Amino acid sequence: MTDPNLILSKDGTVLEGVRDINIENIEIVTIPDSVTEIGGRAFRGCISLLSIHIPDSVTKIGYEAFSGCTSLQSIDIPDSVKEIGRWAFSGCTSLQSIDIPDSVKEIGRWAFSGCTSLQSIDIPDSVTEIGWGAFWGCTSLQSIAIPDSITNIGGEAFEGTPFFNNMNDGVIYIRKCLCKYKGTMPENKKIVVKKGTVCICPEAFYGCTSLQSIDLPDSVTGIGSSA
Repeated sequence: MTDPNLILSKDGTVLEGVRDINIENIEIVTIPDSVTEIGGRAFRGCISLLSIHIPDSVTKIGYEAFSGCTSLQSIDIPDSVKEIGRWAFSGCTSLQSIDIPDSVKEIGRWAFSGCTSLQSIDIPDSVTEIGWGAFWGCTSLQSIAIPDSITNIGGEAFEGTPFFNNMNDGVIYIRKCLCKYKGTMPENKKIVVKKGTVCICPEAFYGCTSLQSIDLPDSVTGIGSSA
């Protein structure tokens, strides 16, 4: 198939790993209203993909669905989508903006990692969890609007971004989550976690050999791996 435009209709779902065409030539994708799910790796590596229309019928964007689509500059996610899967837009180096609708509850692991042109993003109040490495390596990401609804943030979620790099050294809190101790910890450090904190994120104090004691408030409901 040499047509650079692709129209898919797969009885309610985009099947995983569309590989019977020359994916490098696909520039425009039109998904019909019959589709309810964009499956894993559906458009991974479509390096010429410029735009895509996702209909209101879609409720899930699967793992690596658009990973490596290096020409994709923007995408509108409809209000019907509830889940953005892991690695969904990883490596979309031309992606400058993306609107996350109020219907989304979770941003999957590494979902936007390596989106080096992404400058800002607003996370809606509906989201309660940001997955591990979700925005890792987004080297242009200066501004992130994070709602109070966030109760769980995965390890390395914002590392490698100006948003994270510009934070002062010490204990970093993002909303109700203690994300990480940044910088070099002084000897015999004692930490009292502030009241209202609900989550100690993964790797929050990993390798902090100078940590002498830590007091956790009763509000903490989760402690991440390798914390």
